[in-house]
Amino acid sequence: MSDGLNRLLGDTPGRTVVKLLILSVVVGFVMSMMGLSPWDLVRIVDSGIRELWRSGFRALGRVGDYLLVGAMIVVPLFIVLRILNWRKS
Repeated sequence: MSDGLNRLLGDTPGRTVVKLLILSVVVGFVMSMMGLSPWDLVRIVDSGIRELWRSGFRALGRVGDYLLVGAMIVVPLFIVLRILNWRKS
């Protein structure tokens, strides 16, 4: 059972929790520096979905903007995490 859980999480549960805590602190710090709160992100997603519903395909450009902005955060984090994993191997 623990091998399956380790495979699912990518590491032991304890180490995964520590990694997630550290990443959460870093992301929270960056969001705070940018003046964003979690509710701001919820409002942004909510307004995007509502606008998509109201405007139809015209709003897809805004979804594309969200995709680019999100990718600016997610892709570098993914690369850094992969590099850190690669160094361990």
